[in-house]
Amino acid sequence: MKILLAADGSSYTKKALAFLVTHEALAGGDGHVVVLNVQPAVPPRVRSMVGAAAVNDYHRDEAEKVLRPIEKFLKRHDLSYSTRWLVGPPGVEIVKAAKKEKAHLIVMGTHGHGLLGRALLGSVAQNVLTQCDIPVLLVK
Repeated sequence: MKILLAADGSSYTKKALAFLVTHEALAGGDGHVVVLNVQPAVPPRVRSMVGAAAVNDYHRDEAEKVLRPIEKFLKRHDLSYSTRWLVGPPGVEIVKAAKKEKAHLIVMGTHGHGLLGRALLGSVAQNVLTQCDIPVLLVK
């Protein structure tokens, strides 16, 4: 099974990762985990002031801060994985990446803000659920 793990580096990502490792039927054996980190885009005005190369370096460094510990964790648990990072709206990019990777399942943590929180803050998990026809496992 090919699983896309949406990782933002929060404690909810850690819970989703722990869930995957403790449920070998999902990620073990011939399974493969694609770990995806989505960085929010830098405003165009900032990009033009500091340059595209500096912005790209910033996004890469921020993504590596999230992805490196996850890579170490997955290596210790002997799971097949690859990592990717993208820039853009997280919900949109997660769905696009899952389709491109031909993932069978998207796994992601949810901050559990509740109905009021989703209405006020928006929710990446809610966006993924509404935009995607691939099964989504939310770990709280």
